[in-house]
Amino acid sequence: MNFILRRLLSGGRAVYPAGTPSVHYSSVAPEIRERTLIAVKPDGVQRRLVGEIIKRFERRGFKLVGIKMLQASEGILAKHYHDLQTKPFYPSLLRYMASGPVVAMVWEGHNVVRSSRLMVGDTDSSQAKPGTVRGDLSVHISRNIIHASDSVEVAEKEIGLWFHRAELTNWETNDHSDLYQV
Repeated sequence: MNFILRRLLSGGRAVYPAGTPSVHYSSVAPEIRERTLIAVKPDGVQRRLVGEIIKRFERRGFKLVGIKMLQASEGILAKHYHDLQTKPFYPSLLRYMASGPVVAMVWEGHNVVRSSRLMVGDTDSSQAKPGTVRGDLSVHISRNIIHASDSVEVAEKEIGLWFHRAELTNWETNDHSDLYQV
């Protein structure tokens, strides 16, 4: 995990090293800002993959605007998965999601919902392409590490379910691209 994220997660402000240029810009024009919910499921947290997943989204250029670790309540899970209530795997899905901590995140960026779904890969890890989160890290369809909202409308509902408005930030990024050439 990078030093900025460690600092933020410990409750501090992001502080950049001395001499870092402070060019400010918005990573996304206000009229095209889009947000999505990404959740690292209990198996991803238990396997210590949170940092790797965050790194992939940061490298893609998306902006983290909300993050928290929680033990998901039955109420949140029932609302989140309400469309799957009639599926035979629904009870085991709820048990699995309640079996350990979840790291819920809100990412912002241009076309972030669609791009995130492509980055995450197919729900069935045996079908997920190499280079995707599930293709590289998931071991089974029932333990597929990560959730990503599937539409802008669903993302708005899911973000409202998992986060209070005050838990989300609006911030401007600092362009350090001249320091970190890839």
